[in-house]
Amino acid sequence: MPADAESVTLAAKALRAGEIVAFATETVYGLGADASNDEAVAKVFKVKGRPGDHPLIVHLLTVDEIDEWAVEISEEARDLAYAFWPGPLTIVFKRSAKASDSVTGGLDTVALRVPSHPVARALLTEFGGAIAAPSANRFGRVSPTSAEAVCEDLGDDIEIVLDGGPSRVGLESTIIDCSGDEITVLRPGGVTLDRIDEVLGYAVSVGGETRAPGTLEAHYAPNARVEIVTARDAPQIARDHLENGRKVALLAPPPVPIGLPTAVGVLEPPETDEEYARVLYDRLRAADHHGIDVVLAVLPVGSGIGVAVVDRLTRAAATK
Repeated sequence: MPADAESVTLAAKALRAGEIVAFATETVYGLGADASNDEAVAKVFKVKGRPGDHPLIVHLLTVDEIDEWAVEISEEARDLAYAFWPGPLTIVFKRSAKASDSVTGGLDTVALRVPSHPVARALLTEFGGAIAAPSANRFGRVSPTSAEAVCEDLGDDIEIVLDGGPSRVGLESTIIDCSGDEITVLRPGGVTLDRIDEVLGYAVSVGGETRAPGTLEAHYAPNARVEIVTARDAPQIARDHLENGRKVALLAPPPVPIGLPTAVGVLEPPETDEEYARVLYDRLRAADHHGIDVVLAVLPVGSGIGVAVVDRLTRAAATK
């Protein structure tokens, strides 16, 4: 439904009643529940088919609310929050007593974000509390960047979908761990590493052992198999698949590789890394709609938000 004042009020009422709703954010669409209601949060896990020990992101309206949900907050963590919130950055903190096991996956940390999308902010304002929300899709599959994709994936399991149009970023938030002695990026996303480095004044490390949303080795996968290839090797790899009776598509920055067989479907190519991020999940869904068996994906250079595109395609390719 269009995200007007009436539908936002209806969605907030559903949240207060312990129901779940889907809503637009600037990253991908979220599947939300009252973060303080364990029974409601359990419905999110059930609908997604998500493992119970996989934490959720708690969405807040303002930066000031982090003190309700987190403890031992460092000055660097606050600097990051004030620099990038509202926006596509999730910060992992030591949890307060308010953050229950249902949203933390039983960890001693909690993942918090202040979204910038007007629909998400309108819902948070009308609801008057925090919303725990992963992406609004079945666990491990391609995240939705439109209301149509949410309905396609979740069907009758979700009644309210606040349609805010296509997601502006198109990939999930960057997750940065500020819960320990060393700050580390656990998942690249909508806020680039160089922007984080600029705020902190040093190059932040990438990786870490803290369990966080969307960091499984195999994730973000369509039904089609995703294979990472170079533009040079794509034509021969495509021929091999075609000879074995597989339907093949190419996802790559322009130009189309010379010698690519005409039987290969070319998914509309992204011109920039930002566009690659914005359209990636839509292109992977399109491959499934066309019955593609194998998607040959050429990675972007891997700077800026291209780092996040590389991360998502690598995880998609790890799913067998």
